[in-house]
Amino acid sequence: MIRGLVIATLLAAPAFAEGEYSEGSEAKAWNVAGEEKARFNGTVVDVLCDLTGDCPADCGAGTRQLAIRRSADDKLILVSKNAQAAFTGAARELAPFCGQEVEVDGNLVGDPELTQTKFYQVQKIRAVGADEWVSANRWTKVWNEQNPDQAKVKGAWYRKDPLINAQIEAEGYLGLGLEADETFIADWF
Repeated sequence: MIRGLVIATLLAAPAFAEGEYSEGSEAKAWNVAGEEKARFNGTVVDVLCDLTGDCPADCGAGTRQLAIRRSADDKLILVSKNAQAAFTGAARELAPFCGQEVEVDGNLVGDPELTQTKFYQVQKIRAVGADEWVSANRWTKVWNEQNPDQAKVKGAWYRKDPLINAQIEAEGYLGLGLEADETFIADWF
């Protein structure tokens, strides 16, 4: 009897990460707090353009954060990572689809008790009506192509990235200026 009750309870419990947009999703789990599979349609947008009207051509040509304005509810879904392990690549994956209607599959992630919204981990993307999915894992390959000299150097990409290093040189590691870095380092190390 107890065994039957346990089995009935398990069968009645929701499957992994069932959410409003989980139907048809083939996303792989990352085992992150509040994770739920999500497959939906929307338009790839430049976040700054969408919020302020400052709209350069081509969604900023790789210089802007991109998101998806979901068709079902007109909600702006922030895409924070691609299918690779590092938290990188979202904008690079979405850029070829700037201004287009797409279908995406991935995970919405976030703890509703800590945040009011979840961010999105895109794993697959395709233009609406296209048959083939594009795996959202191009970031490292594109970075290596754009930085061939740095790609050959041993070490983490972010320690070699010219844009990151220029930003650190101008604003310091904390982003508060070089003097703030000096004070922080003196106080803490």
